[in-house]
Amino acid sequence: MSDNPDHTRRWLINASGAAILSNAIAAGPSIAQVAVAPAGKAAAEGEEPAADQPISPMTTALCEYVAKTLERDMPPEVVAKTKLHTLDTIAAMVSGSRLKAGELAARYVDSLGGKSQATVIGTGILTSSVNAALANGMAAHGDETDDSHLRGRFHPGCGIVPAALATAEMAGRSGNELLRAVALGYDIGARLIFSLGFGKLYTERNSTHSLSTTFGATAAASSMLRLDPTQVRHAFSFAAQQSSGVPYWERDREHVEKAFDFGGMGARNGVTAATMIASGFTGVDDFLSGNKNLFTAVGGEKPVPGELVAELGTRYEIMNTSIKKWTVGSPLQSVLDSVTVLLEDPAVRAGKIKRIVVDMPADRLHIVDNRTISDICLQHLVAMMIVDGGATFASIHDQARMSDPKVLAVRRLVEAVPNQELVTAVPARQAIVTIETTDGRTLNHRTYEVRGTPGNPMNADEVAAKALDLMAPILGDGRAKELIAAVYNLDKFGPVSGLRRLLQA
Repeated sequence: MSDNPDHTRRWLINASGAAILSNAIAAGPSIAQVAVAPAGKAAAEGEEPAADQPISPMTTALCEYVAKTLERDMPPEVVAKTKLHTLDTIAAMVSGSRLKAGELAARYVDSLGGKSQATVIGTGILTSSVNAALANGMAAHGDETDDSHLRGRFHPGCGIVPAALATAEMAGRSGNELLRAVALGYDIGARLIFSLGFGKLYTERNSTHSLSTTFGATAAASSMLRLDPTQVRHAFSFAAQQSSGVPYWERDREHVEKAFDFGGMGARNGVTAATMIASGFTGVDDFLSGNKNLFTAVGGEKPVPGELVAELGTRYEIMNTSIKKWTVGSPLQSVLDSVTVLLEDPAVRAGKIKRIVVDMPADRLHIVDNRTISDICLQHLVAMMIVDGGATFASIHDQARMSDPKVLAVRRLVEAVPNQELVTAVPARQAIVTIETTDGRTLNHRTYEVRGTPGNPMNADEVAAKALDLMAPILGDGRAKELIAAVYNLDKFGPVSGLRRLLQA
């Protein structure tokens, strides 16, 4: 390797990602030597590498696909959809920065210090890429604002977008490259769950929400740092070692640990894996094969390994991801859609109600039945919507409203019914709301296609309106509108670090 520092700098940027350079040089020759060690080779001269089995074709295909992400164009409709999800997640981070999970995460990473590589959104904090990914991931799922992937059983944006943003800032990537990395993360995160083969909607052993974001974030961060195929294999191996998550997050009463499980942990894990490998760490060459592998460790009843690479490049999972119209838990989207329709009746608007029955899929009702958190409590949200004549982000997250006498009076009329037929209904997540009025009428509405789902998608104006409602109270109306316009122009945007002044508060 050349002794010329300029040559050394260019080599590191191309091989390992721009952000690792300053750390390697500042730390001195020993770390710089590790950083340039050929991927897969032992650090010490003469040391024999561990005997590994041949790399499986599936691992080869997966890691080559990830490594070439930034050179690969996406169809225009995928670019457009990726912008919507990126904006929706940024808005969730901004609003979440003022919720308990986001505030705690920002305070925590600020106490750790770290190089000024990436922005903690909604604050003035600059910190390491790993810390920023953790804090922004927790803010993004600080409540139930962020997107969701039904078949993948996870919330993609809250783990993948923070990882892509943090590494894009660190490595000097463009907005167009960011969009490609985000779409990639959705593809890998969803396919990971498909391949693990969980037979039931909710597993008892593993949290799909945590596994998928770890691998999606690793893919996104690896592409941002331009890891080569061998390095991507090692990054995924480090991701596999961090695979974790126990589904008792349902018992979280304050949406703090849940924010870590769904968003912060996966984002942190992915950026950690990619930056460690970019710094010169090496790992096991194939995390998918051999007697002990990812599927034997965390797989379900019937793993389907081929799903991990099925139709990569032709089927984009971001197109199968939902953006929430309502900032509430996913199972409640259809309920609020139905209540909105029923509120058109004058008797309902006037509160002339005798009884309210909500039919929910039997396998999802427990998630939202009489919960203590306002944005995932079915009975409270139905009652509050009727009292207010609608719902906003502010009203949904006003925990004090759960003690409002007017809301409680209507809440006593609400009955939640587990409906087995709705479990298998297609499209999924349907709900039926029936209201008996005091004048003897029975009104009901069944929501089949939830607004914001792939079958009934929100358009760019609707997503922008939602984002403005979330961000304007924190960033101000003018800066929020400027940020929305910038995200919708990301494919023509320069370095992502140019967004920093709009993201900070």
